[in-house]
Amino acid sequence: MSVQTILVCEAQVPLVEGGAESHVRQLVQQLTARGYLAGLVSLPFKWYPKEELLAHAAAWRLLDLSESNGRPIDLVIGTKFPSYFARHPNKVTWLIHQYRAAYELCGTEFSDFQETEADLGLRDRLFALDRRMLLESRRLYANARNTARRVEKYLGIHAEPLYHPPRLAPRLLPGPSGDYVLSVGRIESIKRVDLVVRAMRCVDPGVRLLVAGDGTDRAKVEREAQELGLGARVQFLGAVDDETLVQLYAQALAVVFVPYDEDYGYVTLEAFLCAKPVVTADDSGGTLEFVEDGVNGRVCAAQPEEVAAAINDLAANRRKAAAFGEAGLARARTVTWDGVIEQLVGAGPAIRG
Repeated sequence: MSVQTILVCEAQVPLVEGGAESHVRQLVQQLTARGYLAGLVSLPFKWYPKEELLAHAAAWRLLDLSESNGRPIDLVIGTKFPSYFARHPNKVTWLIHQYRAAYELCGTEFSDFQETEADLGLRDRLFALDRRMLLESRRLYANARNTARRVEKYLGIHAEPLYHPPRLAPRLLPGPSGDYVLSVGRIESIKRVDLVVRAMRCVDPGVRLLVAGDGTDRAKVEREAQELGLGARVQFLGAVDDETLVQLYAQALAVVFVPYDEDYGYVTLEAFLCAKPVVTADDSGGTLEFVEDGVNGRVCAAQPEEVAAAINDLAANRRKAAAFGEAGLARARTVTWDGVIEQLVGAGPAIRG
């Protein structure tokens, strides 16, 4: 019996490495480990000016992925916009996200799409194309329930949530809680690291904030920390290597992750795998599929004072924080790759729309 050949498609912003990039590389590794002949198809992605969106979508549409070097491709897996525009008779989409700026972020501070005739016209065009291309999929999955809800709301298509472990899962272990809370991830406006920094004004002086990550908003957020007089209490570490990140998780008091309407967020599961409670916000989206207030973390309003109160509660009640962390660890251990591969490659439910 011949080995099944599978191509995983990704839209890659050059020089940027984030959760989506980790997602597709893990998928290729996991497929290969299970005996499939798997490869990655990557095209560069540029979202500005907005007119570029259609050109990049067209580039994926022009690809012939039916075979490689004379060998037939059995399955193509699309991921984030516009990789699922690829043509193939056996296409499955595991949606990381559509182009969110044209969807639920339109008209907010996090998007360059506004309520203008030109922007709304392009938005309608993207909706129509997304619906058509996603309906070409034999099966449609989303990386989280939050992502699936958006597909249902805007396109009227059902997507099945399909969770996967974070890349660092095998290396993450619990450790003794230290005197700091940890922020991990890209420093972009939608991740709201600035909210965590502002919260530190009201946090017990004995608790520090360590920020692991880089991004376009880093200079702005660092400047805000200085202007607030937080000084050595807030430390920006930049992008850190895996070994450092594993240690940072293991020795944190808690992890604070308060993005706006996150799709999935590896950070939550990474924290739980180190038995650390997570502080998140009630509008953080995908984090709420894992964080339960008073069970494995704290869910609060996206206000500096509320975030600070949640941190102070954990700092003052170390036994409670440890119990929350253990509950989070139990939840994270239920997320495995075996079910993911079975659904993507096997005979899962057909797409409905």
